[in-house]
Amino acid sequence: MKIFITGGSGFFGRTLTSRLRADRHDITIVDRRITDPSAFPAGLTGIEADTTKPGDWQAAAAASEIVVNLAGTPIFNRWSKAIKRSILESRVLTTRNIVEALASRKKKTKRLINASAVGYYGFLNDEIVDETFPPGADFLATVARAWEDEAVRAREHAVDVTACRFGIILGKGGGALALLKKIYRLRAGSRLGGGRQWFPWVHEDDLAEMVAFIIKHRITGAVNCTAPVPVRNAEMTRQLNRALGVFPLVPPAPAFAVKLALGEFGETLLRGQRAFPRVLTERGFEFRYPEFERAIRSLA
Repeated sequence: MKIFITGGSGFFGRTLTSRLRADRHDITIVDRRITDPSAFPAGLTGIEADTTKPGDWQAAAAASEIVVNLAGTPIFNRWSKAIKRSILESRVLTTRNIVEALASRKKKTKRLINASAVGYYGFLNDEIVDETFPPGADFLATVARAWEDEAVRAREHAVDVTACRFGIILGKGGGALALLKKIYRLRAGSRLGGGRQWFPWVHEDDLAEMVAFIIKHRITGAVNCTAPVPVRNAEMTRQLNRALGVFPLVPPAPAFAVKLALGEFGETLLRGQRAFPRVLTERGFEFRYPEFERAIRSLA
């Protein structure tokens, strides 16, 4: 099949592209910056474009059978007004432009697999959260809902839509784990606040398999793309220190210090979601890394 991936040269985009190429799909990736498109192997095409703006890249999206939308400004930063605007607009505008492209297709594009996040649910303490739960009201929940609302509009054009609500992706090539490793190897990896907040995570290899599984089984609607066994912050901290062979030299960071250092983003680190992938589990998806300890040892 012809698959079009926004954000395809990013941290998880590279992992997903490699996985889908193993199934011999023809893949086109689009990103703001692609170093050398001519160096791509057969079956892989690169387009350099800003997907928050309409452009020629939309024709390639419309000519594909499946669009996988991963584009979005990373959230791991102190949130200024400008960064918050970029977090929202990079997702909403890209998705809007994709849907506009699909509206003009010639019966080729059939599916939109749109990234989202378990932050959609807001903060629910110890409650187990599956895909039936309503959205929250904090900033990230508002972003995720707006993101999904744009994607769902594609149904008006006879396109099947899947909203993949990602947990925090753990992988070797970047993302949250790369930042955590730097902190922990400086022996500054201690729990945040009380350490009881849930950490909804997923191994990059399992996540790539989830997307392939969703494509194969034509799963639509909301799908929690997380490991089936979330961990609390204190347990995550203990396991990551152990996997890296280090012990923290700093005391746990009190909640007020996290908020002072990271502002509004700090709140997301002090709270979380106990997300559960009910849809994938019921459809028989087999996790390679269901537990955090095994996952982190494979990546340390």
